[in-house]
Amino acid sequence: MFLYSLVFLSWFSLFNLKLCFSDSGVHVLGAGFGINYGQIADNLPSPSRVSVMLQSLDVSRLKLYDTDPKVLQAFSNSSVEFIVGIGNEYLQDMADPVKAQNWVQQHLQPYLAQTKITCISVGNEVFMSNDTQIWSNLLPAMKMVHNTLVNLGLDKQVIVTTAHPFTIIGNSYPPSSGTFRQDIIGYMHAILDFHSQTKSPFLINAYPFFAYKDSPGQISLDYVLFQPNEGMTDPNTNLHYDNMLYAQVDAVYSAIKAIGHTDVEVKISETGWPSKGDPTEVGSTLQNAELYHSNLLKRIQQKQGTPAKPSVPIDVYVFALFNENLKPGPTSERNYGLFYPDGTPVFNIGLQGNLPGIMYSSASNINVTHILSHHHHVLV
Repeated sequence: MFLYSLVFLSWFSLFNLKLCFSDSGVHVLGAGFGINYGQIADNLPSPSRVSVMLQSLDVSRLKLYDTDPKVLQAFSNSSVEFIVGIGNEYLQDMADPVKAQNWVQQHLQPYLAQTKITCISVGNEVFMSNDTQIWSNLLPAMKMVHNTLVNLGLDKQVIVTTAHPFTIIGNSYPPSSGTFRQDIIGYMHAILDFHSQTKSPFLINAYPFFAYKDSPGQISLDYVLFQPNEGMTDPNTNLHYDNMLYAQVDAVYSAIKAIGHTDVEVKISETGWPSKGDPTEVGSTLQNAELYHSNLLKRIQQKQGTPAKPSVPIDVYVFALFNENLKPGPTSERNYGLFYPDGTPVFNIGLQGNLPGIMYSSASNINVTHILSHHHHVLV
């Protein structure tokens, strides 16, 4: 009986949360907003519990760095759309038609009937590597995966792209003078030709936090956090920018245009702000993370475009779903999550009804995620 009551209460809790979000007129993460679901941790909830949690909050888009079968199965028959990833270590193999077909048939096709996989990111931040061999492997891998999808009749359902670091941009100021780094111009020409031919988006990982952290004396914190500020005006276009993220996106558009393309859309495959960092990581605070995400979410809900592309609503995947405790590097790397591993939000991004935490007359605080984690086999 107690177990039954818990199960009932857990679903009642989720239902109440859904009502809170719906009544507030805010859908948590709808069109234009996705989340990166990284899993470099040893304390995360199971994908099936994550599925329950996220679907209760109307999350509609997730990006993976692999094709984890447990995740793809957990979200079967849901409305969640996925970008899946092929790791950099597989790029050389993916240029081989047999290996590319094997990958698609083993890691993609089995899930397509039940799970909405709409995009494959072939490689991640390849041009961050000092290994120029991997640079050369990228486009052949992208082309072969796309050709394999064509041969299997899947290319209209699943598009192919790759996610770039913002460091591919050699000059970003002013945005209208954006250019690619000289050492990768040749690669970018060919990659953009591929995007143009296949009508796939150009993905960029853009973090104003990095720019602020490196030059806090020169860059306004309000400018990077979407807070009210004087902003800057591009002297070439007279366009006004009130935040750095939009300036970065338009710098990418300018770089693409500089090598002859105006037909490729730029999407933000990662952005975020850490809630904690080392003492040297200026700005990495809970308050700043909350401001960055809540202000960004408001702009996405308004379907804002950038100054240079006002009619194209920004398309963003936030990094990341959870704090990931095994990520190497500075403290910030382990503190980009919207949620702690127990499912509680790291900060409030301006939405009513945080998950979890609903009070009951039993004078105990019943934690939705705690219930789900201990009685998941009953719920699913």
